Amino acid sequence: MEIFRVKLLNAIALEGLALLADGFTVGPDVDDPHALLVRSATVDTDAYPSLAAVARAGAGVNNITVDKATQRGICVFNTPGANANAVAELVFTMLGLSARNLHLAVEFCRGLSALADEEISQQVEGRKAAFRGLELAGKTLGVIGIGKIGVLVANGGIPRRMRVVGYDPFPALENIHALSAEVTLARSLDEVLRQADILTLHLPLNDKTRGFVDAELIACLPAGAVLVNFARGPLVDEAAVLAALNRGQLSRYVTDFPSAALLRHPAVLASPHLGASTEESEEHCATMAAAALRDYLQYGTITHSVNFPIAESIPAKNVHTRLIMINRDIPDMIGFASHTIGDAGINIASYLNESNGVIGYNIIDLEQPLPLEVVARIEAHPGVLRTRTICFQG
Repeated sequence: MEIFRVKLLNAIALEGLALLADGFTVGPDVDDPHALLVRSATVDTDAYPSLAAVARAGAGVNNITVDKATQRGICVFNTPGANANAVAELVFTMLGLSARNLHLAVEFCRGLSALADEEISQQVEGRKAAFRGLELAGKTLGVIGIGKIGVLVANGGIPRRMRVVGYDPFPALENIHALSAEVTLARSLDEVLRQADILTLHLPLNDKTRGFVDAELIACLPAGAVLVNFARGPLVDEAAVLAALNRGQLSRYVTDFPSAALLRHPAVLASPHLGASTEESEEHCATMAAAALRDYLQYGTITHSVNFPIAESIPAKNVHTRLIMINRDIPDMIGFASHTIGDAGINIASYLNESNGVIGYNIIDLEQPLPLEVVARIEAHPGVLRTRTICFQG
């Protein structure tokens, strides 16, 4: 039985590590790993010669060199939805703090601790008007990005008696079905921007979304709008946001991504990247990431990959060897693999091919051992990025 080496680059909840017990060597000091388990650490996949997979205990993978990984046939997993509730709850917590100026009010009260009760009462009654806020009820909440988190935030606005308008240029059907019937789906970004008293971002960070919120977008919002960003810091052009705050186009910026410039502005309320920092979220992310790694290393099956297609197949009892072929999505790869194996006199018990338009992923179950020279012929094809051989019988 092969022992798989899994290197930890961050602390991972024990509930997840428990899934990597038998057949795995796991820890922060593992050398030449087959897989990495990571949260926020930066990962250069080229630094690990034997690497087959990376699992991120979280949704975003901008800390991982996904393009490099894809070219080497390394599968990158994430855990979409595992931290969704934690982020959605924090969005409304911070939005409520900002709307009612509670962070300033609490700081004011703490500053009265040296006074007698009668003096505290006088100060409170005399100065509480300085912290007058606004109510969320009746406001229009614009949600950009209807993924797992965006759905929860959009739905969460309804019981708060907000009018909710959501937009996603490429919505997943399962997420749209999870939306409350009271959420309005906009047909364009501009439709949301024109109405949003509060605009909240729930987009992935990539080359197309970096700097998504710029001066032009902000100018489309109603004067005095509130901007909320608990997705990724670089989605927002900070200079444009600060300028908008200074001229009153934005009244507040609520974010999970502090910076020196933002922290100096009185209309910014920032938390220290706490979106997924709950016990429950860390457990969910860890177990989801560890399960993905376990199934991939032991069986070659894929769920929740950002660069490979979904591929699930249970080996039958008569299967001796499972060959995984990872290739560029080009014509005749299935025929090439089938003929190469068949020419060696080996019977194929089952063949699963999946593609995401870029990567072809093949699970080929064989009733006999696969000679190394056959594997070498397959690997020599210019379209093949990588192969893996998994033996189920001795």
